[in-house]
Amino acid sequence: MASSLIVAAAFLLAPAVGAPAPAPAPQVTAPASFGPDSQISASVQPSTTGYRVEYLENGYSSATYHGPYTGTPTTIGAAHAPTTLAASIPALPPNPTATYYNSKGVPLNPMPAPYTPAGGLGTNGTLPRYMVESDFDFESIALGLYQEWIELDLFHDGLARFSDAEFEAAGLGAEARSLIEFMADQETGHSTLLTNMLGERAPKQCVYNYPYTTVREWVDFMQRLTRFGESGVWGFINHLDSREVGQLLAQSIATEARQQMIFRQMSGLTPMDVWFENGWPQSWAWTMLAQYISYCPENTTRLAWQNFPTLRILNNANINRYSPNDTAQDGSETVGSRITDPSRSNLTSGSCENLNVTGYGCGPAIAHNKSEPLSFPGKKVLFQWDAPGLPVGPNNSYVTSTTAGAPKFVGWSQQLNLTYSPLTVTGNNTGYTYQPAGYVYDSEGIINGTMAVMLTDLDLFVTPFNTSMLNPHIVALGLYQAG
Repeated sequence: MASSLIVAAAFLLAPAVGAPAPAPAPQVTAPASFGPDSQISASVQPSTTGYRVEYLENGYSSATYHGPYTGTPTTIGAAHAPTTLAASIPALPPNPTATYYNSKGVPLNPMPAPYTPAGGLGTNGTLPRYMVESDFDFESIALGLYQEWIELDLFHDGLARFSDAEFEAAGLGAEARSLIEFMADQETGHSTLLTNMLGERAPKQCVYNYPYTTVREWVDFMQRLTRFGESGVWGFINHLDSREVGQLLAQSIATEARQQMIFRQMSGLTPMDVWFENGWPQSWAWTMLAQYISYCPENTTRLAWQNFPTLRILNNANINRYSPNDTAQDGSETVGSRITDPSRSNLTSGSCENLNVTGYGCGPAIAHNKSEPLSFPGKKVLFQWDAPGLPVGPNNSYVTSTTAGAPKFVGWSQQLNLTYSPLTVTGNNTGYTYQPAGYVYDSEGIINGTMAVMLTDLDLFVTPFNTSMLNPHIVALGLYQAG
């Protein structure tokens, strides 16, 4: 059974739809079968060589092209089913069968075997089947594979793009670079695993368009990208029909959580600043990921998830400042205009990068304490957001959309909570709010870390297991650097 999972699985890429140049070169080889006992047969198909992998003087390799899409899309919009049954999922009362409560603290029902309490899923001795079991499973794991592919490319790209001297100047020596290279190798395993659980229509690796120009911006971008990669899985993993797929996915996403923490350390941020990691619906993760995909090979499997309009935080704290409150208020200290673009590192003054002062320095370290936090309750947060209807994602073939009305609230999704604050609209798609206070338990503040924020038309009550119920009410989606 295990041997059926360990099949090298990535692909030679065919040319992109409508693209002036083909897709990137292969990084691993294609599988000949999928799933336990070769349940789905397949054969290796001939592919056209795309962008070659370039080996640079520092010994690292990367695809030779990372830039925008310039062609004409031949397909528009998210993947659709034969029919859609309703405009949204209705809110229902609690599950009438969810009534178990143990007031005695001992097993209440007969045990099926010694040391085996009654209950659980997949515990009846049935042979596991490590394949997706529904459209929900397929679309969720396909999204996860899109994420693994970009991480495989991204982690390699910075190693190849920047010189040893640039890494040393950013405080990252040879051992740190070796660790990043190992994390890139982890993505080979992750993409193989997810490909095997999807089958022959598993998405292929694409061509990507990155925002960074310095080592620090690269590392900052990776801590943001791995945040939506990790949170996007925590949001759906316990909704999967296939418990077997969920088991293996949990074992890969636990690794991604470690990657996110390490990239925070390399960025000079506190490695852990929350008690609970936050889970996001798939459409949130896809909205953030799609903006960095330029081209995909012809006939690449498309996703059904929504792309929300972009919400920009104009005064998102610059993590490279020793006084984050000095961050410009006009958005100019973010590298670009996409949701998870990193903070600018080429500051002419106020940089904490090489400042060896406790509480103010931000060089790579196991941990830092901030004398001046990146954000705080009561901070005025400035917003600008896009209207829907803009092309985005692979081959510019997806379109941003919203079903919400006029924005009235700002939703803050972190830890176990989704908290709201009122939005004050100041002009055409501009406004502000004040960062709310509040606690999870005891003295642990709700808002911290790298987190999702959104504009909504309703302050709908949702919890970690049903956050996707908010999707029809989201006007625009952004990423807030709270700590």
